[in-house]
Amino acid sequence: MRFNTFAIVSMAAVIFFLCTGSSCNKKNKYVPVEENPTGPQFEADSAFAFCHQQCAFGPRVMNSSAHDECGKWIAAKFESYGCEVELQEATLQGYDGTALKSTNIVAHYQPEKARHILLCAHWDSRPWADNDPDSTNWRTPVLAANDGASGVAVMLEVARLLEQTDSLDIGVDFVCFDAEDWGVPQWTRRSDENSWALGAQYWADHYTDTPYQTLFGILLDMVGGQGAQFYQERMSLRFAPQVVSHVWQAAHAAGYSSYFPMSQGGFITDDHIPVNEKAGIPTIDIIPYYPDCEASSFGPTWHTVNDDMSHIDKNTLKAVGQTVIQVLFTL
Repeated sequence: MRFNTFAIVSMAAVIFFLCTGSSCNKKNKYVPVEENPTGPQFEADSAFAFCHQQCAFGPRVMNSSAHDECGKWIAAKFESYGCEVELQEATLQGYDGTALKSTNIVAHYQPEKARHILLCAHWDSRPWADNDPDSTNWRTPVLAANDGASGVAVMLEVARLLEQTDSLDIGVDFVCFDAEDWGVPQWTRRSDENSWALGAQYWADHYTDTPYQTLFGILLDMVGGQGAQFYQERMSLRFAPQVVSHVWQAAHAAGYSSYFPMSQGGFITDDHIPVNEKAGIPTIDIIPYYPDCEASSFGPTWHTVNDDMSHIDKNTLKAVGQTVIQVLFTL
């Protein structure tokens, strides 16, 4: 996964419309809101179980049986919640020339609706725990409870809840990106940002016009960690400042202001970059920022053997999941 980068990235101006149809040309300025939760209650226990079930397959490393079996399970779960599922299969090339058998899992809820929201996360595991404090673990696959499984778990729980309601007047496209975490290992002492988010790059390269309008997208990455706070990621602020404002105000209205401070984090290379640059969908990244963590600003378990279920916090899953529900049910 992604490096913190402060490189200047050029981008085209993005114009999009929220439910009012008015163009988003106002400054990204926080307007205090009172707590006013809307929509069904996000069940953290259920999301936790979805996270655990993914991890039960083992590390979902590219080209492994655990990866393939988990992918089938994810697709089947979305189908069981009434989504139309399509599998986008491709053989992608890793930084080291490895042929990666990739599958982006795309699930459509209410595809007939005129307006849609994109929710996305990656589902593969990092093949190497290359940020582990013990160098003997650097070539050990990561279980990826937080860095992978948590985002998919939140989306599955949202899909489960949506199946039980008929009051949502928008469609939701859930995209589980593959081949996100095959980026250049730290031990190579190289940097290649294009070696990350391969599945998202492929999806964005093949994105075509749809019969509906995709208003914006939200990427969920590492959304279950202990002690997590979600600062406003700076590439998201460049691509889609109004979406950032909308989502953070929804978090505050849902009662989770302590998890979503009105402060800026780092510049992150993640799946939302190609979605913005290539597909043209204004998309933000909900990703944790630990400013005081010496191991990584992504938190102490990032790319280590400790990214397991013992470090998943139901309260964090709840905060993010309820924020997503708040966004969907206030459009």
